[in-house]
Parts: sequence; C-alpha cells; structure tokens
Amino acid sequence: MKIAVGTLNNGKIQSVKNGLSRYEDYLSAEIIGVKVDSGVSNQPIGLEETIVGAQNRARLAFDSVGAEFGFGLESGIFLVPQTKSDYMDTTACAIYDGKEFHLGLSSCFEYPREMIKKVLVEGKDIGEVALEMGFSDNKNFAEKEGMIGILTKGVIDRANYSEQAVHMAMIHLLNKKHY
Repeated sequence: MKIAVGTLNNGKIQSVKNGLSRYEDYLSAEIIGVKVDSGVSNQPIGLEETIVGAQNRARLAFDSVGAEFGFGLESGIFLVPQTKSDYMDTTACAIYDGKEFHLGLSSCFEYPREMIKKVLVEGKDIGEVALEMGFSDNKNFAEKEGMIGILTKGVIDRANYSEQAVHMAMIHLLNKKHY
C-alpha cells in the first residue's frame, strides 16, 4: 500500500509514519512525502482555511503518485473566546481515498499574545515570528520540535502533536460502517 503525504516537512511525514505504525493494516505501508501547494496562505487563519489546506494537500498528494491514500496536514490558528490572545492553534489532518475526505484535528494550544499580534498585523507566519522573537535559532525547528515543543519544554513535539490529528482522521477508516 502506498500512502502519499502532501509535504516534504519531515515532522509532518514522521507524524503520519508514527500514527500509522499503531494500526496493523498499515504496518507495511510505503509512506512518501510529495511536494504540493496547500493553496492557502503560509499562515492559515480560521478552521476553514486550515481544513481546506489539509484537503488540498491530501488530494494533490493522492493524485501525484497514484497512492491508495493521500494525507494532508495543515496547522493554523482560529478564534477561541476567552483566550489570552484570542486564537489557538490546531493541526488538521485530511485523508483522501479518491472519493472522499476523512478529517481529524489535533488538540489546541495558544501562542503568546505578541506572536499572534505579529501574525495578524505584520502578516508573518508563526515560524518567522518565533525566530524573530528568539524562541529558537534553528531555522528548521518547525520540522523538529516546532513551537509546541518549545512551549511544552519538549514534552510534546511537532510529530506528536500532528499525530493526534492523524489518529482522529483514522477513526473514519477504522469504523467505516459508521461514517
């Protein structure tokens, strides 16, 4: 079975590999990353844009290599009342089987207020802002620990965080008669 992940980001590819390694039917799957365009902004704002980005990645990955499944992962921020910055981050996973999408979301977390302000006012993405504000000096941190790793002091890294979305989307494939 071939599974295409719509990205070359190693953290996102690893999250799919880690997630699928927990399901017997997917242990022998060949999982490859494919460079695709999400079709959304570098920093998606709103659940709709985040989900559309994941769906675009999944469909384009599926179409590009004739995979059995295309996976798309997209992180974005969305409005959440009563938070300190007004926004939280989530990762959307879309699995495309050639006919329909199966969606899942990760848990959510909040970035520092100043980061969100720079994203909204200056139009920068979280990675740029994190480097600018000194959260990391590693330009590839987003593929490794990501901001979630920095903010949790290494308890959860980018791959763990995104893996949650993979499991939530897999619910549809594991329970087909209900979906």
